[in-house]
Amino acid sequence: MEEGQTNTIKASDIIDRLREKEFSIVNPRRKNGLILYKQYHAEFAGPGAVVGSEFDTDVVRIIPVGNLSLVTPQSSREKINAYLIRRQWVRLTKQIIDNPVPLQRAQVILNQFENWFDSETAATLPDDAFALLVGVLPQTIRKVRNEYVV
Repeated sequence: MEEGQTNTIKASDIIDRLREKEFSIVNPRRKNGLILYKQYHAEFAGPGAVVGSEFDTDVVRIIPVGNLSLVTPQSSREKINAYLIRRQWVRLTKQIIDNPVPLQRAQVILNQFENWFDSETAATLPDDAFALLVGVLPQTIRKVRNEYVV
């Protein structure tokens, strides 16, 4: 996929490409990403991260975050860097998940998305996406969001 092409294709087309193991990179020059729903959890692939390949053949749903743009790597070095960046996004999420207190996990993931993007973007994302990212119930995300509404 060329840069910006995903703006005109449907989510189902992206899922088909992921299942076909097509290798793409979330554009590292934009504030964008993909929430990748798997059967029992979700993963976030942020700027610079690989999507597709062997990682995402089991995706059941996606949510683009920000102005999504997927690019095709031009070298093996770009592929290696994209794998390393995807691993970093997984590690960031794991640090949140390691907290045993569900309300705190919910608060941290919401704060992180507001920092990575902005509060308006974070507000448009569904409770179940955040819940599946950090292993809490959607009601827990909703409770944290409602507590901090001004």
